[in-house]
Amino acid sequence: MPRVQHSSGTVTTPLDKFLGQDATILSGNEIAISNNVHAQRFKVSFEGAELPEEQGRLFLFPVDEARYSLQLCYLIYGDDAQQYVTAYSIVFLPAFFDQFDARVLTTAHPFSQQKTEELQFFICARAMAVLTGLGESHPHTPLARALHDSQSAIVLLNRALESIAVPFTVCQVPACRFLAYDSEREKINDAVALIEQQTGKPYTIKELARKVAMNECYLKKGFKTITGKTIHEYQQELRINKAKNLLQNHGYSVTSAAFELGYSSIAHFSTAFKRVTGLKPCELLG
Repeated sequence: MPRVQHSSGTVTTPLDKFLGQDATILSGNEIAISNNVHAQRFKVSFEGAELPEEQGRLFLFPVDEARYSLQLCYLIYGDDAQQYVTAYSIVFLPAFFDQFDARVLTTAHPFSQQKTEELQFFICARAMAVLTGLGESHPHTPLARALHDSQSAIVLLNRALESIAVPFTVCQVPACRFLAYDSEREKINDAVALIEQQTGKPYTIKELARKVAMNECYLKKGFKTITGKTIHEYQQELRINKAKNLLQNHGYSVTSAAFELGYSSIAHFSTAFKRVTGLKPCELLG
């Protein structure tokens, strides 16, 4: 299993620099895109309990006048985030940018700086979905897959450049710096909407994180920061408020209300109800 080496105290590639000295690459594979765009996917573990933030980074290298090489690096968390995280590297060779008029590039940030750049960006929900589908099997022809992956790479480049170009206000909560980005707050709002649409069958945190394309730890922190409640507390209050309405206004029995809201037993429902309202469910029966 290859390991990111930093024994000399220097880093040798943008990916090494991006991952840092505590990273160990467990495995990796090439993602064939085109002659001008190369991609790789890695499983990476980190020493210590503190994992780095889910993020992206853009490295720009001028190789000649109005000619560039660019590398995107991503770090994202999947279902097995306790064991490893996934890193992506997508390299756009100078030949990729040769298809554009030099004036188009030199008037755009960061190309206009005409110097080596290293810029950080956060990964929006759309980019996350595109990234996780990169290199996956395509139901049609190899050409269709190649076209799909080429288009995906261009979408990722565009999203990264857009993210870098848009200024943001630093979040006042240090542990939730990612909430400074509209795209990250939108994920939390999407999670709230999903919960409110489905009170009868509460989501697990893993299910909710997958649906909004967000790391579970970030989802929990961001949800509490924005709503003032944990995901469990928010779901519990919604369910109990709906139960109150069913018992008081719709003639439901305690048993039928508990069943309607997905509680596994009457005792469990009664305990949750009293914890939220201070009353027993039967006290609200008409």
